[in-house]
Amino acid sequence: MHNYDDSPDMDLTAEPSRIAPRALYQEVADRLREQIFSRRLEPGSWIDEMKLAEQFGISRTPLREALKVLAVEGLVTMKMRRGAFVADVSRDDVAQVYHLLALIESDAAARVAEFADNNQRAVLAALHDRLEKRARQRDAFFAANEEFHMALLHMAGNRWAEQIVTDLRKVMKLNRHHSLFKQGRLADSLAEHSALMKAIASHDATGARQLMQAHFENGLQAAA
Repeated sequence: MHNYDDSPDMDLTAEPSRIAPRALYQEVADRLREQIFSRRLEPGSWIDEMKLAEQFGISRTPLREALKVLAVEGLVTMKMRRGAFVADVSRDDVAQVYHLLALIESDAAARVAEFADNNQRAVLAALHDRLEKRARQRDAFFAANEEFHMALLHMAGNRWAEQIVTDLRKVMKLNRHHSLFKQGRLADSLAEHSALMKAIASHDATGARQLMQAHFENGLQAAA
């Protein structure tokens, strides 16, 4: 996602050394996200700042700045005098995230079905084909699934919705009971995607909206 910064005070002539600290904590935030999403840092676990700083070969200052970024994203919880913890989402959290994703992405699906051009439909078809080919590779399937959903959202043309969904999907990755882990859910998800692609191909905006809404409702039931 592109960052939009219209600040008139931005100094585009700044020396590279002046922006290095910001780049460093962003890199640290990326590495922490990777550890959280891969469960090397388990939901609810305490984050050992000294150990991580030593592991990354950095001081604790950029590490703490990175933790603040992840706290804003909902991936980390900061507790007074106890430090930082990986967020542990509750069932209510998961339900709320699915509800918002269903609202935003069903609207996007309807818009794409109505307004997407042939090139955009071809892109979605290629992504769907990739999704089907990776059905037996769980991690690859998860990545392809997210790529499909984000591509559809991007085509809908609302960058604010895209930004919100990006953050919501980060929180959804914390869910220990991800819907696609459930036996049979992956095959059901593929069938739902196929039906959605048919609605988009036939310019059926109402059908696309309803199918995407049902897709998230079924996912929530499987995640419960």
